[in-house]
Amino acid sequence: MNKFITIVSGLPRSGTSMMMKMLEYGGMPIVTDSLREADIDNPLGYYEFEKVKKIKEDATWLKDTRGKVFKMISMLLFDLPYGETYNIIFMERELEEVLRSQKKMLERKNIESDTDDIIMANLFNAHLKKIHAWLETQENINVLSVNYNSLIVAPEAEINTIINFLGEPLDAEKMIQVINPTLYRNRVAKK
Repeated sequence: MNKFITIVSGLPRSGTSMMMKMLEYGGMPIVTDSLREADIDNPLGYYEFEKVKKIKEDATWLKDTRGKVFKMISMLLFDLPYGETYNIIFMERELEEVLRSQKKMLERKNIESDTDDIIMANLFNAHLKKIHAWLETQENINVLSVNYNSLIVAPEAEINTIINFLGEPLDAEKMIQVINPTLYRNRVAKK
């Protein structure tokens, strides 16, 4: 059995749910509680696991995720206990797209955000610098950054890189089938 714990991470709205679905279709066992159902904002499902949110208080469940994959927002990565070895697929996405997607999701839920995009962008950028610097110092963590935008445009190359990183015999063709460019709804024009 694979001794690694695989985690899909990144900012909210960065493509983590799509990556989870890809890994599931590719043949990797997933860890989810399926409490949060698919909706218009995440038609492929959210792939959340509530215990992840409380990992700082209780990580006893973590040993049961070896050889499997779960999703964790990047803000919680700092709370990973040192005694395990992790492979992290870190989803990267154009920040403007992340903000746009987040804003649309909140609007659909009738939730108003009192933080403007510039402040949020600065907070996210600071967080990304901090988490990437921290990840580089962790001897028990292997990281593969996957660009969401590249994954949509040229999935074959990205998927081969993911399979090589994980060292798992995943089905690349099934993984590609998950990618639906029509769900790439918050695209920003390249400058």
